[in-house]
Amino acid sequence: MKRRYFNKLISASALTSLPIMGTADSKSWSLEANIAECCSCAIPCPCNFGRSTKFKCDGTRLIEISQGYIDGSNLAGIRFIVTFEMGKWSRIYADNEMNQNQINGFNQILPLAFKGFAKQAKSIEKTSLMVERERNLIKFSSPQSEIEMKPLLGMDGGLIKIDGLPYKTFYNYIQYESVKHNHSSLGTKWSHSGTNGFTSKMIVSG
Repeated sequence: MKRRYFNKLISASALTSLPIMGTADSKSWSLEANIAECCSCAIPCPCNFGRSTKFKCDGTRLIEISQGYIDGSNLAGIRFIVTFEMGKWSRIYADNEMNQNQINGFNQILPLAFKGFAKQAKSIEKTSLMVERERNLIKFSSPQSEIEMKPLLGMDGGLIKIDGLPYKTFYNYIQYESVKHNHSSLGTKWSHSGTNGFTSKMIVSG
């Protein structure tokens, strides 16, 4: 599957059927989330510009919902990590520090705002996550994935900011590069460094 189509699925508002999910297709929803991601593509990743890649794309994305609602319920504070092979599978790790209301909101919003990841999920589990932000380094991990990423600096040592990308996942896009991007799960293992990374804001509704 081309990443162009996959990115559209991630933000789609149609319901996908997962055993643990509720049937929230008739509910209105909206959210803003902070995104951090590394993948195996060279910098810059063509997928985020609406161009597909002919190479395998291994990725890990941190999603932290800063504000939002579904059918009147608050989505703020929902946090999870998705590790994936683009277009083929994903593994979703929900933060075990979320309260029950946040878990309920996660179960409802996942198949709506993140349909591509939900539809291809091999596993969805509640587990311990680590997220650390330093001035020039972002670190996040789940039990099976570990990411460290740093800004790719541009003119006069400033951040490289990109506007106008064709997906609602990529507002306020800032270019990063991976320092460490490791994953190990049943039948899958990778280790990347110096590959594409970014932070952005996701703003979607349905």
